[in-house]
Amino acid sequence: MLIDLKIKNYALIEQLEMNPSPVLNIITGETGAGKSIMLGAIGLLLGNRADSKLLFNQEQKCVIEGVFDISQYNLKEVFVAEDLDFDEQCILRREISPSGKSRAFVNDTPVTLDVLRKIGENLMDIHSQHDTLQLGDTSFQLNILDIYAGNTSLDIYAGNLSYLKDYNETYRRYKKLEGDYKKLTDQLAQAQKELDYNTFLLNELEEINLQQDEQEQLETELKELENAEDIKLKLTQAVQYLTESEFNITSALKDTVQLINQLAAFSPKYEELRTRTESCMIELNDVAGELEDAERRTEADPARTTEVQERLNTIYTLQRKHQVQTIAELLEIQRELENKVGSVLNLDNALSSTEKAMKEAEKEMLEKAAVLSERRRASFGQFEKELYTLLAELGMPNARIVIQHKAAAPTATGTDEISILFSANKGAQPQSLVKAASGGEFSRLMLSIKYMLADKTALPTIVFDEIDTGISGEVAVKVGKMMQQMAQKHQIIAISHLPQIAAQGNSHYFVYKHDTEDRTISRIKKLSEKERVDEIAHMIAGANPSASAYKSAKELLSL
Repeated sequence: MLIDLKIKNYALIEQLEMNPSPVLNIITGETGAGKSIMLGAIGLLLGNRADSKLLFNQEQKCVIEGVFDISQYNLKEVFVAEDLDFDEQCILRREISPSGKSRAFVNDTPVTLDVLRKIGENLMDIHSQHDTLQLGDTSFQLNILDIYAGNTSLDIYAGNLSYLKDYNETYRRYKKLEGDYKKLTDQLAQAQKELDYNTFLLNELEEINLQQDEQEQLETELKELENAEDIKLKLTQAVQYLTESEFNITSALKDTVQLINQLAAFSPKYEELRTRTESCMIELNDVAGELEDAERRTEADPARTTEVQERLNTIYTLQRKHQVQTIAELLEIQRELENKVGSVLNLDNALSSTEKAMKEAEKEMLEKAAVLSERRRASFGQFEKELYTLLAELGMPNARIVIQHKAAAPTATGTDEISILFSANKGAQPQSLVKAASGGEFSRLMLSIKYMLADKTALPTIVFDEIDTGISGEVAVKVGKMMQQMAQKHQIIAISHLPQIAAQGNSHYFVYKHDTEDRTISRIKKLSEKERVDEIAHMIAGANPSASAYKSAKELLSL
């Protein structure tokens, strides 16, 4: 529950602090005094969007801080899930700078607004007049019934998940698989369109059986084949120069060795020259032998020339076709085509596997939807009966409540369409709330529903913003008593204009405007018993309450 609230530099509030009672707190004040402003500040504390234009002093930051006692509530898992330290006292703080920059903190740890909302929605429920209007929305009605049926609370049934959340997770898994299946179906259809062409290109490359360095070798061989006669002639001449002509090099070198050998007798230095000359002669003999072998092997071969030319032409054609210049690039294209052709089979297998998983998820989803639907339908009768009883107590003895249900296609909330039908008068057929309920009837309906749901939730604090719109007299007294009963299990903060409700509060706060020299400031104070009598008398009779108004105020407080 909220044990301390501080608001600084927000709208008409320069600085405000209140320490609410753990039971029923009433806030009253003239219209425009700042009650809704205070509610807006609490909304910022719970994660609503901020606007720097609402700063009281545009040169200072706005700070809103709430201290909550959560020792009696099982909220530790909520903090653990967000990786936050848990303490029996939780501090939420929101800061808005003059530049518009917003910062949020939980127990002094900086958090995102999303995390602040998740924590805040477990600490406080603010019911505004907008929520009353939401009552006409069927999705809002379905959420009400789920809370009433216990579908949103933790349950061992689903491994500590609620029935609704457990179904929703299965639904989201099914929708993801459905999306994956459609994507794979489209991919397979596209791949099959290209399959024949890709298969033709792949076969063309596989049939030629390309080798990594083949092109360079073939181009060299073709040059030799096309110039075979010229090569053979030059090889023959080279051999003749070395070994066969009358003045060949090999014979001359042999004579040179003999002459140097004769000189070796005169000096050792000639021995070295003889050895070097003999090495030259040996090397030249080797060269001459290889030249002779090359000359014998070199022959014009028209058939082989044609074969090499055709092979190279095939390679060049494929390179032009695929817009590349090397065999390495053609081999890479071949690998890509193999992957594309093979992927059709892989896609087919993936599609089959995804379809199987999708059908299994759909079956599980429908089973859980059936359980969820059964729990909802099982709660209809009790919901109608309990709501009728409360409305009768609030001055609507002829009210009728009927829950209309029909099956629907699976959505994130199940396979049910719910509509709460209502009639306030005897003999009138129940209709949708939007058509059948007036403003005052809406207020009583919403309060009754909140009363019914209070025991179904673990919310520490519930805030009512003028839920008493459109009611008065004895009904207002009963509304106040209903709030007092709710306050036995929840901290209630109620903004009201009715004296009958104000008199029921355990604590009474008064919001008022205070004029300074240069501006108007909104302030709040906790009323003493005497001040409560004065305020309630003013609420009964206006600015100048009579003695009877004071007497009525005291009677209301005594009740």
